Amino acid sequence: MFFKTLSGRFLLLSFLFVMVAEVLLFVPSVSNFRLGYLQDRLELAQLATLALLATPDDMVAPELADELLKNAEVLNIVLRRDAVRELVLAMPMSKPISQTFDLRDPGFFGPIKDSLICAFGEPGNVIRVIGQPVKDAGIQIEIVMNEAPVKAAMLEYSRNVFFLSLVVSLVTGGLLFLSLQALITRPITKVISSMSQFRNNPEDASNVIKPDASISELREAETALHDMQLQLIASLRQKERLASLGGAVSKVSHDLRNILTTTQILADRLEMSEDPKVQKMAPKLLNSLSRGINLCERTLTFGKADEPEPEIRSVGLKAIVDDVIENDALRETENVQLISTVAHDTQISADPEQMFRVLTNLIRNARQAIEGTGKLGIVSISADLRGGGADIIVRDTGPGLPEKAREFLFQPFQGGARRGGTGLGLAIAAELVRGHGGILELVETSEAGTSFRIFLPDGEK
Repeated sequence: MFFKTLSGRFLLLSFLFVMVAEVLLFVPSVSNFRLGYLQDRLELAQLATLALLATPDDMVAPELADELLKNAEVLNIVLRRDAVRELVLAMPMSKPISQTFDLRDPGFFGPIKDSLICAFGEPGNVIRVIGQPVKDAGIQIEIVMNEAPVKAAMLEYSRNVFFLSLVVSLVTGGLLFLSLQALITRPITKVISSMSQFRNNPEDASNVIKPDASISELREAETALHDMQLQLIASLRQKERLASLGGAVSKVSHDLRNILTTTQILADRLEMSEDPKVQKMAPKLLNSLSRGINLCERTLTFGKADEPEPEIRSVGLKAIVDDVIENDALRETENVQLISTVAHDTQISADPEQMFRVLTNLIRNARQAIEGTGKLGIVSISADLRGGGADIIVRDTGPGLPEKAREFLFQPFQGGARRGGTGLGLAIAAELVRGHGGILELVETSEAGTSFRIFLPDGEK
């Protein structure tokens, strides 16, 4: 349906609004027409009296008097001059006078009311009209006339006004329709076409709309659509990379697990060494290999649905933190110092393996940030038990996070703070903490350092 479209409804509304405006102007217009018509009758009647007064004895033949009255379209004429009211011309009346209208001071609403009375009154009425003679030819002039000619003239005038209003409405509506097509409908159609093409092939960058509308609102809409399409393309490409990465990791995880298993068997023999350093390092090596084998068996890929649910239980946080620090200390980094202020009796509800991974990712990121400056730095871990859970704070004295890293902090492949980083560490850590029902958030970051907060709720899932 045409009138279900924006152009059709706009055309219909334009037509209706113009017609409403014409109707509002119609009644005063018809009222003024009637007032002018009656005023013309008064002037013609005054001319008839002047013809009569021009005779020597103010008398004319009956035939001439009838002709003067018919020419003025009146039944009689009364002229008041010098305080004398005189019936100048008259002919017999078949009906008595039903209404009197005074045109000397009509006002605004008076003629409108009189027009309505004339239009809807009984047909064939005889009316009296009082007016002011022109050119000061007397004080007052009155005429008596049939109302039928007035009604007929009003009807003819109304018909002409109606058809003129109809033409004006159609022309106005047509011009507005063409303007709407050029200024609004065509740009909107272009936006719809771009959306349809992008929907059919969202990976094709050539389907991205190019904002060029001359109307500011439409240009803003095109710009917003352009930005959204670019973001969707980037998101789709990222998801494709993630899917490819997941497939690649799943393919190599089995072989990597076998390699690590063989390495673990060989490392078991290190425990038989009599070297004290080897005996000290062997358990940590075996523990690390066990974690690697476990991760391979679970096919660790970020974002896959088969990430195992955490086995939450009450565990000592200090043991996990110490294990993380000792594991990271194997790197023998001289310019980074790891400090733990976690109390021995601090208990949390968590999966120890997953918390080890979370803290390892945070500490590794902090250490790498400090190493990138070439200066000495400190990474500290503290904990605070409060009602409802535990807060674990990881602070460093590094250079702070760049603006881009803060914008996409917990998004994979976008939140990397160092050159060559993937941004997976924080993304994995945030996902594991969410699995505990907690949150991982950035507390502050500046040139003085960065702080992350881990909140873990109390109780087992």
